[in-house]
Amino acid sequence: MSKPPSKPPTKSFSKPFAKPFGKPDFRKQKRLDKPVPASLRGDQPKALGPTPDPANDLIFGIHAVAAALSNDKRKVVRLWATENGFNRLKEEGITSTAAPEIVHPRILDHMLTGQDAVHQGVVLEAQALKQPRLDQVARDGLIVLLDQVTDPHNVGAILRSCAAFGVAALVTTARHAPNESGVFFKAASGAYEHVPVTRVTNLSAAMEELRGYGFRLVGLDSEAEVSLDAVEKSRPLALVLGAEGKGLREKTRTTCDVVAKLDMPGAIKSLNVSIATAISLYALTR
Repeated sequence: MSKPPSKPPTKSFSKPFAKPFGKPDFRKQKRLDKPVPASLRGDQPKALGPTPDPANDLIFGIHAVAAALSNDKRKVVRLWATENGFNRLKEEGITSTAAPEIVHPRILDHMLTGQDAVHQGVVLEAQALKQPRLDQVARDGLIVLLDQVTDPHNVGAILRSCAAFGVAALVTTARHAPNESGVFFKAASGAYEHVPVTRVTNLSAAMEELRGYGFRLVGLDSEAEVSLDAVEKSRPLALVLGAEGKGLREKTRTTCDVVAKLDMPGAIKSLNVSIATAISLYALTR
C-alpha cells in the first residue's frame, strides 16, 4: 500500500527571521487632519473652475476689466473675482451687469494657465467687440499702423499710448499680429475699450486707401535721414511702425510719403517699438 504524498514544508515565520519595523518616520507622512477641498487639489485639474467660450474675450487685470465693464458696447458674460479683487473693483466704483462669482485665487490661476497672467484677482468673460472697417475709422486726425508687430505686450502698450494721445484708430495686419488675448488686454490697461482696432489683409493697400482719404503717411525708421521734428504735422496723418529688428518691410517703406527718425543724442539709436511709438506720438501732437 502506497504512502500518501507528503505536504510541502511550510515557511517559517519565527521571530529570529522577522523583519524589524523600527520607529515610524512621521516626517514623510502628509497631514490628513485637515482635508483639502476637491476644487483645490492639484490632482483634479478638471475641477479647477469653468472653461470660458473661446469665441469670447477673456480679460484680466483691474484696469482692463474696469474699462470693459464701463464700456456700454460690451456684453458681459461672466465675472470671476477673489475677495480682494472684488473689493478693488468696488473701490473704483465699478459695477457689473453680471453678479461676480467669488472664487479662490487658484481658480483664476488655472483658468489662465499658459497666459503669463497677472490677473490681480479679477477675470471677465465678455463678447468680443465688433472690429470696424478701415473706411469707418479713416476720419480727420491721427492713425497708427503696425507692420507685422507680433508681441502682445508691445501692441498692448502701443494701444495704451494711442489712447493717451487721442489717436483715432490702430491698424494692424491680419497675419503676423497678436490676437485679442488676455495678455494683450492687460498690457493695453483698458485702452482697447477706447481706441478702435482694425485688421487689414494687405497693409500697403490699406495705406493707399488712407492716402485716398487725404492722409499723409509717415514711416518711422532709425536709419532714415529726415528727423520726425521736420515732418509736416498737419492732419490727417498716419504713423507707420515696423517690428523690432526687421523694421518696415520694403513695400511698406516705399508706400510711405516720408520716412523719418527720432533724433537721439545718446549712444543707443533704436528703441523698443512701444517706446518709439509713445515718443513719436508726443512729437506729432505737441
